[in-house]
Amino acid sequence: MNENLMFSSKKQDWETPDDLFKDLNSEFNFSWDLAARKDNTKANNFISPETNSLTVDWSKLEGNLFLNPPYGRELSKWIKKAYESSLERQGNIVLLIPSRTDTSYWHNYIFGKAEIRFLRGRIKFENNGIAGDAAPFPSAIVIYNNDERWKSFK
Repeated sequence: MNENLMFSSKKQDWETPDDLFKDLNSEFNFSWDLAARKDNTKANNFISPETNSLTVDWSKLEGNLFLNPPYGRELSKWIKKAYESSLERQGNIVLLIPSRTDTSYWHNYIFGKAEIRFLRGRIKFENNGIAGDAAPFPSAIVIYNNDERWKSFK
C-alpha cells in the first residue's frame, strides 16, 4: 500500500468502487456525480474539478446527488456544503466519506442531521477502474434528505 498517497492530499481523486456505487445507484438512481472527471464519473451528469463543484449551487440540481469528495484538507467544506444544500432542495445527497467521527464536521453537519450507514471492513478505492489496497480508514455513507424524520433535528 502506498501510504504516502492514502494519508496525504497528493492524490485526491480515488474512484468509488463500481460495486458499491451500483448498489447505491440501484437505491437512489443518481442524476449527478458532484466530484468527478469525464473518465471516472459514475452518473450521467457530473461536475469536474475544472468547474469547481464547491462554487456550484447544488440546490438547483435536479434528482439525487452522489458525492465522493476529495479527502484532503478541504473535506469539511464539502460536508458543510452538502448539509447546507440539503436544507434548500428536494432529493437526496449521498456521500461516501471517511468515518472520522471525532472530527468537528461530523458533529456539526452529520450527527442528528443525516442517515449514516457505516461500511463494514475497509473499501478498496479504484484508480482507472482498478481496485487498489484497502483504505487505511473506515468509511461511511451519509445520506441527506428532506424526509420528515430528520426535520426535527435540523
